[in-house]
Amino acid sequence: MPVHQRIRPFNTKDTYPEQNLSNDLSQGVVARGTTVFLRGQVAQDLDSRESLHAGDAGKQTAKAMENIKMLLEEAGSELAHICRIVVYVTDIRYREAVYQEMGKWLAGVFPCSTGLVVPALARPEWVVEIEVTAVIPD
Repeated sequence: MPVHQRIRPFNTKDTYPEQNLSNDLSQGVVARGTTVFLRGQVAQDLDSRESLHAGDAGKQTAKAMENIKMLLEEAGSELAHICRIVVYVTDIRYREAVYQEMGKWLAGVFPCSTGLVVPALARPEWVVEIEVTAVIPD
């Protein structure tokens, strides 16, 4: 039995057939366990603080997801226990590359997702930031 109840799961290829995306999402998630809030993750090496992949939305997303995976594991959770994601991009044209990469990391997870286009992030070389809420199951 699944740990968390995923309400109305769907895949973006069915909901948005005009877009070249395949992301497993849900309209809502009822989570069980201790909540883990991660700050927005970007393409930054968390040890050296070096910014990586300037201007490349796909590679920045991969690094942000790598950071998310690492931080969740350090907290005692994992990608499968993500309940909500918020994605910030600085240009709508980055959306497809961001969601294609993110979809690889979150296949079968079905989190709730909100995507926003913002004028800028904290550093000019960053074009995507991903915020996650997950749980450590009971």
